[in-house]
Amino acid sequence: MLAVAGTLTGLAVPLAASALDEMRTAMAARYLAGTIVAARLDALRRSAAVALRFESSGDEIGFGVYVDGNGNGIRTADIASGIDVPQSPRHRLRDHFPAVRFGLAAGIADLDDTRRTEEDAGVHVGSAGILTLSPDGTATSGTLYVRGQRSQYAVRVLGATARTRVFQYHAGARAWIAR
Repeated sequence: MLAVAGTLTGLAVPLAASALDEMRTAMAARYLAGTIVAARLDALRRSAAVALRFESSGDEIGFGVYVDGNGNGIRTADIASGIDVPQSPRHRLRDHFPAVRFGLAAGIADLDDTRRTEEDAGVHVGSAGILTLSPDGTATSGTLYVRGQRSQYAVRVLGATARTRVFQYHAGARAWIAR
């Protein structure tokens, strides 16, 4: 009887860890999508561009939310000079979702079906790493990849409408599924 209980416990622990990783990664992707939607609504309310700026710090990527201070869009130089002001402290996914970070695992094709041979940083929003949401309802097009220890998600922003969609990668099917 004790051996059966030990065997069942041994099977349950990895399953619980995998389910927890899946939930954390899914919640992080939804959190990121919600932050983008909130920034879009803020841009409409303010009649000014609002942006998420993604920056590397060591081995992780964080982001801050900024508001256009002079009507010419969010620019790196304006952020540095204090013209485009931060609206919140810098966010890091791991602060809310342990073991979750930006990234696309090696061997997984991105949403555009480009296979990568090594891990990707996971932020695909232009060379400056700034996802801008304009007061006219448009946005910078891009995709943000969020990964846990075993799970992989993507948050895609469509430029013309600023629509945000969340996708999950299913390893067995080798396909991205809209969530």
